[in-house]
Parts: sequence; C-alpha cells; structure tokens
Amino acid sequence: MTRFTVAIDGPAAAGKGTISKAVAAHFGFAHLDTGLLYRAVGAKVLAGGDPVASAKSLTEQDLQGNLRTQEVAEAASRVAVLPYVRAALFEFQREFAARDGGAVLDGRDIGTVICPDAQVKLYVTASAEVRAERRYLELTENSMDVTRADVLADVKARDKRDSERAEAPLKPADDAVIIDTSDLSIGDAVARAVSAIDARR
Repeated sequence: MTRFTVAIDGPAAAGKGTISKAVAAHFGFAHLDTGLLYRAVGAKVLAGGDPVASAKSLTEQDLQGNLRTQEVAEAASRVAVLPYVRAALFEFQREFAARDGGAVLDGRDIGTVICPDAQVKLYVTASAEVRAERRYLELTENSMDVTRADVLADVKARDKRDSERAEAPLKPADDAVIIDTSDLSIGDAVARAVSAIDARR
C-alpha cells in the first residue's frame, strides 16, 4: 500500500468534518478529526488536568464520549493556542498521516504545519453567519439553551483566536484548494473535494 495524505483545514462549522469523513469513506482512507485531540485535552483540563500533561498522556480512548459540547469546544480553542500542547500532539498526527493506505486529517493547521507535504490540501470555509446558523441548529437539536446571537459571537471569537494565535494560525496553505460551502449542498461540497483529490492521484 502507498502513502497518500489529504489535509483538510478550515474554521468551525464550515463542513470540513463532514467532507473529511465522506472523502475518507469514498477512497477507503483512514480519517482523523484532529479537533477531537484538542477537545479531549480541553475536557481533561475542565476536569482539573494540566494542559501539557493531558496532551502527552492522550490515548484513543480519550477521543470517545461527548466532546461536542460548547464548553469543551471553548476549552479546546484555549488549549490549542499553547505551544507545548501543540508540540505534544504533533507526533500523534504526523504518525497517523504517514500510515500506509492513505489518510485524511482535518483540523486548523494540517496543510500548513502538520502535513505541509500532503499530496492534497483543501481549505473548507463559509461565512461566519452561515457557520453560526449551522452550529445553532446543531446545538438546539441537542437541547442546548443558546441564542443565535451568542453562537455567532462565539464563532467570531473562535475565528479571531484561531487566526491570530502566534503558533500555527488558521489560514489556507498556499497551494490549498478553497471550497466555500456557504451556498453548497453537502453532496456538491463532497463532489468538489473528491474531484480535487482525483486530480492528484
């Protein structure tokens, strides 16, 4: 089997997770949602753990459970700006990307920092308003008591924090294919991703 890495980056609620899972299934590649790594560390910190120690001791078992809450998401964004946390999780991600048979990794800095030599780099984005509405519907479906205004404010705050951090800021790689999902159906967005990958295989 050969190694083939697909790096998919983008802001929260742009659709990169959905696209990444669909692409991995389509090509038979392994998939890693790297955001879960930071969410798992964030959850450990909320439980009283030290950020760096939590990152260094992370196991795949820690990626299970309910890590999709707003509280965990905010904690994940806070620990993600810590250089020592990022360093601790760096090798975990690089090893996953190097596995035989192909791998899809999605996150904030896969194409720029973790896998700068990935064969395909995608940057999945959408307007803050569209992403906030998606997140609002997701949260309210899970019985979370939030308002649209609060969710939009949180999305914008996370964008600012992620894009302005000194360590591995959120931005497209120079050679990334940009997919704006603001006005795309899931099927159309996945089709564009598959087409970009097919062009490089």
